Amino acid sequence: MKRLGLIVNPIAGLGGRVGLKGSDGLEVQQQARTLGAVPLSQERAAAAMEVLHPMAAEFELLTAPGEMGETIARRCGFTPRVTPTPGLLAEIPLVTTAEDTRRAARAMLEADVDLILFAGGDGTARDMYEAIGDDFPALGIPAGVKIYSAVYAVIPRSAGELAAEFLRGVRIRLHKAEVLDLDEEIYRQGHIITRLYGYLKIPYRREIVQNQKVPTPASEAAQAQAIAADVIERMKPGLAYLLCPGTTTRAVTERLGLPKTLVGVDIITRDELLAADVSERQILDVMEQRQLGLIVTPTGGQGFLLGRGNQQISPQVIRRVCREDMLVICLASKIAALQGRPLLVDSGDHQVDRLLAGYLPVISGYHETIIYKVEAPDL
Repeated sequence: MKRLGLIVNPIAGLGGRVGLKGSDGLEVQQQARTLGAVPLSQERAAAAMEVLHPMAAEFELLTAPGEMGETIARRCGFTPRVTPTPGLLAEIPLVTTAEDTRRAARAMLEADVDLILFAGGDGTARDMYEAIGDDFPALGIPAGVKIYSAVYAVIPRSAGELAAEFLRGVRIRLHKAEVLDLDEEIYRQGHIITRLYGYLKIPYRREIVQNQKVPTPASEAAQAQAIAADVIERMKPGLAYLLCPGTTTRAVTERLGLPKTLVGVDIITRDELLAADVSERQILDVMEQRQLGLIVTPTGGQGFLLGRGNQQISPQVIRRVCREDMLVICLASKIAALQGRPLLVDSGDHQVDRLLAGYLPVISGYHETIIYKVEAPDL
């Protein structure tokens, strides 16, 4: 009987909807909670484990103690074996450290598991790599704010599906995928500098494992300006817009002569910056007073329209944006890099994701629009 390990980073994604660009560090975690942040990694892990539950008798599940795996496993109907993890107590607080993740991973190696599923973001992937290296099977359940690494399934359910195939002995390619991360302090200052930390060996199926995120080359700045000119013509007078993160969206404010938070969400009109670097709560407060449109660009290389790096645009926010006031913009080169794969939405709410599914116009140049498929993977 094969053994599956489960590790959940209970604070992964904590800073997303409150606009903190990540969850690294005790100070940021405390700030996020003060702002009303709610951890989402447990729910993301549950979505993967629910796929595996029908075959629970076919494998043994080992988990880290408490909220690092045991709690969600029991909630999903499993009776896991809790690995003895030096330095961890049976009751894990919500505040955990990178070393906790590394200890849990090393304990599972010692317990001779066949595959480790881990829920988190880029920081968690780094911790896994440091603990187990690049020659042991592992797979990420996406739960972080920024996910540049290519070691994650597209959505949580996909992680469960791929793990199920692996455990059943289905012939699956094992692929060494990039572990990437950036310095959150520099990120919060509006600069994106990614670093390759190593590789994790993952079960791989192209359509359900995400690519690494690709930054926008400086050579494409002119095309971004052409897109911006088209967007400004389309912006309705008097209507304010949520402007999502990205270098392509920043071109809009550059053309308008307004400042832009590169890695945050701003609220703008054609004439002024109304609010910078807003959280979900701030957006909802504004929406109580006025209608807002949305200008959004997908992540390069991955194709996520919502759910990666812009969690401030929550399901509650999306429900209040009229579809006709949603402007999707993307460089043609990034569309080409998808090689026909659809744009994806992973807001955390199944019904909202399906509302956005279908075909949307994507502005790819000045007076240039393509109709492109948007998919809400069946969660």
